[in-house]
Amino acid sequence: MAIIGRKQEIQELNELYDSGKAELVAVYGRRRVGKTFLIDETLSGKLAFRHTGLSPIESEQKSITDADKRSRVSQMKLQLKQFYVSLQQYGMRKSHQPTSWIEAFFMLSSLMEQKDKGQRIVIFLDELPWMDTPRAGFVTAFEGFWNNWACHRHNVMVVVCGSATSWIQDNFIDNHGGLYGRVTKEIRLRPFSLKECELFYKNRGIRLSRYDIVQSYMVLGGIPYYMNYLKRGMSLSQMVDELFFGVNPRLENEYDRLFASVFSKPAEMKRLVEAMNKRHAGWTRQQLLKMTGMESNEAFSKMLKALIASDFVIKYVPFGMKKTQVHYKLADPFCWFWLHFVKGNTRLVTDFWQGTASQAVVSWRGIAFEEVCWYHWRQIRKALGIEGVQTELSAWTKLGRKASDGEDTIPEEDGLQIDMLLQRDDHVVNICEMKFYNDEYTVSKAYHKTLVHRQNVLERELPANTVVHSTLVTTEGLKYNDYSSDFQKVVTLDDLFE
Repeated sequence: MAIIGRKQEIQELNELYDSGKAELVAVYGRRRVGKTFLIDETLSGKLAFRHTGLSPIESEQKSITDADKRSRVSQMKLQLKQFYVSLQQYGMRKSHQPTSWIEAFFMLSSLMEQKDKGQRIVIFLDELPWMDTPRAGFVTAFEGFWNNWACHRHNVMVVVCGSATSWIQDNFIDNHGGLYGRVTKEIRLRPFSLKECELFYKNRGIRLSRYDIVQSYMVLGGIPYYMNYLKRGMSLSQMVDELFFGVNPRLENEYDRLFASVFSKPAEMKRLVEAMNKRHAGWTRQQLLKMTGMESNEAFSKMLKALIASDFVIKYVPFGMKKTQVHYKLADPFCWFWLHFVKGNTRLVTDFWQGTASQAVVSWRGIAFEEVCWYHWRQIRKALGIEGVQTELSAWTKLGRKASDGEDTIPEEDGLQIDMLLQRDDHVVNICEMKFYNDEYTVSKAYHKTLVHRQNVLERELPANTVVHSTLVTTEGLKYNDYSSDFQKVVTLDDLFE
């Protein structure tokens, strides 16, 4: 099966393979994003050893079924047992199951020495965070394996991989102990772009318009694992129903499994994510603490860091606020869709999504399209011709005052919300208005007044030498009328698919 996109990552892995020196490569990214597939396909036929840690979900279930609860096998022993099986699969003579990770890595190094014929030796350890069970001493053992054996052999290349991105960052990339500075290359795998989604669907013979590809992105977030469930000959609405609604949908338990397999405290993580889901613009740390009832401590900071590292959440500073006033917003389209339409849905009809045309769906499409644009803001910058200009991405919400009795609200004193601002070093600020529409967008007289108001309010907040450009990001373009000149530039789907 051909790899779609990932050209830079493939080139980097091949260059590392041919480097002629010891390499420790960390590949990480959101669960289901395609890390394992990338490594398996790029280094196909070149692996001297491959092992995948046991899922904390699967191994827990296994321990319950293998014996009664009183004699439950420890997670560490299960992981070591599976590692021993992998060693045997790659040629180690049957001996005994290792009792510690130090012994397990000694067995691995001994096996690699037996197989060493002078060629490149590639060791792939997948889902490393799952192996690091409580009190297992896994990281310390790996330090010894790398520092005492692997790093001294110029033909050894160790590739470690994990979906618990913050674990990889803390224990490997930002390690301040024995692995400090040892990672020779880090590769962070992101979700597909719209263009890569288009190539993916074409490769599988799935015919979708760009309009529907964007909608699939709103639901699945450019995650190849989810996209792989889509079928030829079905409409997007039919496929969404098959994945999420009706009887036994394919992704029925994915939301819970996603958090359980990545985070050590999935219930708390879901509580935090579901609090962020209540407002599109996001919340400050203090607001999240108040909403969730959690304590302000290092553990809470690590939770936020882990959500950001796993591409569930993004942090940004809204326009006009201090650098310390960081906001956290839910950015994962899959989670956003799940929490809006799947969570708590008890309807078993198989055509729920096909028959839904509610205002809730219309509102969701508008917000979800804004998230797609945030993820593709570099494509927007390219369409504006400002790739070489230093640009900061932000948003702005300004609260207005309420009109007193008998008084009309003064437009200039109204509140406003701008969902995307591009602040540029060339003294221009782009207000990006994002409209998901099934035809050319038409600027009405009322919307014209809104645009003028937003521009006037924003200009008062900017230095005198800075100008505001209103920019429309939409599907099919802009229909000409008396107010279409309000927009200095129009960005369409074709631009987002670059």
